[in-house]
Amino acid sequence: MIRKAVIPAAGLGTRFLPITKSIPKEMLPIINKPIIQFVVEEAILSGINDILIVTGRGKRSIEDYFDTSPELENHLFHKKKYNLLKEVKDISSIAEIHYIRQKDPKGLGDAILKAEKHIGDEPFAVLLGDDLTEDSKPCTKQLIDVFERKGRSVIAVQEIPEARISSYGIIKGECIEEDLYLMEDVVEKPDPRDAPSNLGAIGRYVFTPEIFDCIKKTPPSLGDEIQIADAIKILMRDQEVYAHKFGGRRYDAGNKSDYILTLIKFALRDEEIRRDVLNYLREEV
Repeated sequence: MIRKAVIPAAGLGTRFLPITKSIPKEMLPIINKPIIQFVVEEAILSGINDILIVTGRGKRSIEDYFDTSPELENHLFHKKKYNLLKEVKDISSIAEIHYIRQKDPKGLGDAILKAEKHIGDEPFAVLLGDDLTEDSKPCTKQLIDVFERKGRSVIAVQEIPEARISSYGIIKGECIEEDLYLMEDVVEKPDPRDAPSNLGAIGRYVFTPEIFDCIKKTPPSLGDEIQIADAIKILMRDQEVYAHKFGGRRYDAGNKSDYILTLIKFALRDEEIRRDVLNYLREEV
């Protein structure tokens, strides 16, 4: 049973500078909710209520967001804005959320390693703080279901357009069931001509606790970062690792163009603003 999740949110967000100098990219809004709230909600919908968020310097607003806000709550109460009051109070009780800092930006592998003491010897989920996924069953829950059948680590993958393969960890694997691969290799950000497939990791993982020892054995790569793909390679030497092909929708809010497209997609679902957005798009396009 997967009881705990880790959400790495310590990156510098350089693709969104200068705004990320003071606002974490995970706190950028999708209409009126920050990106990270969608990620936390996915973990909860997957049956997880114990969440560790790995933050860094300048990320205090993430902790403040999920904390209580007595002044705001009192203001909304006296203004009789009870619906908003409930929404604000629900955020602070959404889950049991813990925090730890990654003092230096040494990559995803290092960020996950910061969770070792909190996780202990349990399997756990990892959800990247700037990836949103949607399906009738949450992506993380799909991975948990695979883990419960196989008892081994499993990562989520999707088909990646050739032009973007060099931005992903690309897997090589044998298809053993519909949408399930037994991994043979994973290559971090390969040249498309050298990529072993077009299946790329999309920021959702379920790991056995042995991943921590593998991260410790992983040498830093270019930029002095510890890549989780390299740690997975080491894990594969001792136990099977699976890749689940996620069939739902994924929104990469980690770069500017995809972030804007995500905003538009969510705006068109919002009945309050949908008409205005459509009219504006028609006029501009």
